[in-house]
This record gives sequence, C-alpha cells and structure tokens, in this order.
Amino acid sequence: MNVGIIGTGWIAEKAAITLGALDDIQAYAVASRTPEKARAFADKWNIPQAYGSYSELISDPKVDLVYVGTPHSHHYDVTLEAIRAGKACLVEKAFMANARQTERVLSEAKQRRVFVAEAIWTRYQPVVPFVRQLISDGRIGTPRLITATLGYSMGNKERIMRPELCGGALLDLGVYALNFARMFCDAPISEMTSQCVKSQTGMDLTNAITLTFQNGMLANMQSSAQCVGDNIGVIAGTDGNLIIDNINNPQHVTVNTHDRVFVETIDVPAQITGYEYEFMACKSALEHGLLEPPQMPHHETLYIMQLMDQLRQQWGVRYPMDDE
Repeated sequence: MNVGIIGTGWIAEKAAITLGALDDIQAYAVASRTPEKARAFADKWNIPQAYGSYSELISDPKVDLVYVGTPHSHHYDVTLEAIRAGKACLVEKAFMANARQTERVLSEAKQRRVFVAEAIWTRYQPVVPFVRQLISDGRIGTPRLITATLGYSMGNKERIMRPELCGGALLDLGVYALNFARMFCDAPISEMTSQCVKSQTGMDLTNAITLTFQNGMLANMQSSAQCVGDNIGVIAGTDGNLIIDNINNPQHVTVNTHDRVFVETIDVPAQITGYEYEFMACKSALEHGLLEPPQMPHHETLYIMQLMDQLRQQWGVRYPMDDE
C-alpha cells in the first residue's frame, strides 16, 4: 500500500518513521505547501515523490491512502478534496474542527463509497481488545469507575493558543481521555459536566470532565496543555482494578484484585512507534472492501466530535469555523 503524507510537521515525521519500518506499506509521497519543504522531508525519510501542493499528491494515481497530518484546523478542505478524488483517507485526530465538518465529510465519503478513518492511534493498538477481554473475563468484577489524565507542559505553542488553529487542550489531548473512556464503556452518556481554565486567547488550557453513563458507570477525566500529567488510566471494578500506564500510548497494564492487591503486570507487544496499527488497520479494511475501520467506526468519530462541541459550548470556547 502506497501512502501519501499530507504535511511535514512532527506528526508527519512520526508517520514517516513508522512507514519506513513496515514491509508491505510504504511512504510513497509527501506534500507540503512549498516544494522545498516537501523535497527536504522526502530526502530525509527516503520518500520517492515530493509535491509542492496537496492537490498534486491527491491526483497521483499511485497513492492508495492519503494520510492527513496537518493541524486539525486544516483537515476539512484537503480531506474533502481527497474523498471527491476517490482517495481513501486516514485523518489525524481530532478528525475535524467540529461535528458539522465531521458530518459533511462522513456523508460525502458514504455517498461516494470512499474509505475514511480517524487516526486516533490508541483505538488501533492491540492493548485495547486485550483490556476489553480482561474486563469481559471478570478479572476486576463489574466496572464502576474510569479515571484518566493526560497532561503536557506545552508552553505558548501557536496551535494551542490560536482559535484559528483550533487551539486548546481538548482537541489535542482531551480527545484521548474521551476515547479512553469510550473504548471501555460504550454505553449511552446520560450526563456530562465539566470545568476549564482558559488562556487570554479564549482557548481551554486545562479541563476536567465527568461523564455519567446509563449503565451506572462514571468517568472522570482531566487534560492539560499546562502541566506534566501522570497520564495514567484506571478502570476500577467491584473486585479489583486495571491500571494503564499511559493512556496516550499504553505499554503496561497492571492487574490488582481486592484491596489493591497486586496480581500481575502485562507488557504490550513491542512496537515501532505505535502508529503502525492504524496503517495496518487501513490496509486490512481496504483489502476487505470496508468503508471504515472496525477499530474506530464513523459513529464513534462523530460522537466524540459531538461531545467536544458540547464541552466547548459549556466553556465558551469557539473557533472561526464554528460560524461557517
């Protein structure tokens, strides 16, 4: 499978590193808004083709999958262009700026029968079905509480501070906490409450979210672009708990029983970067003629975007594209 990378930033580099280590999936092309940036990126990561515009990459018939690695504020137009050209797409998280954009993109993909997926890498990692199996096997009894934190001290980065770049912690970090809760409890949410601390530019910098599920589960989540978090996730049940060492890229799952008595620590399989699983999932889905990956179905992508819209409404956090 030939992957065309849109963008040349840090996350695009991580994709290039990952693809460079895979046998049957390769980074075939890269596109930037300037040919110089594209060529420098291609030379650095041994990518055959470099394009000075996104449209050139999309029109290349040898590109099987377009990977959109631009800031989430810039996903909408390029993804629509690729879908209208019949190109399968893997779009970085957060999928779009808001639910309205998400609905339009997913509707266009469905109408044209073009594959599209959100690249929320944690959804694709093998630790997810493994943890679900631990829960299903009754290792912690009946789950009652999920807690998750994700925090990085990110200074005054433009993509965090600027509304036109969909700034704030939510779309960059909080999306992982929300997905963590939804991965292990997909019951309908009956109530959502939250708080946030905002920047002078009106973007959320630190937030706390509580979800109450109709099945009696509760999830408490925090995300921050202002501090170094422990990044731990816990699934607590009536007979024990599971501690996931890093909700952003789990490496270890610790199983405890009654009174927090340690049972075992289970290591996840060795990985390249952790991004390989989303590319492998796309390849498998395309080979099976699917229009969405089972690991991150479209309805979940849309639901998460709707939750984030509701949260931003609670906080009074707005992006320019909310008015479009």
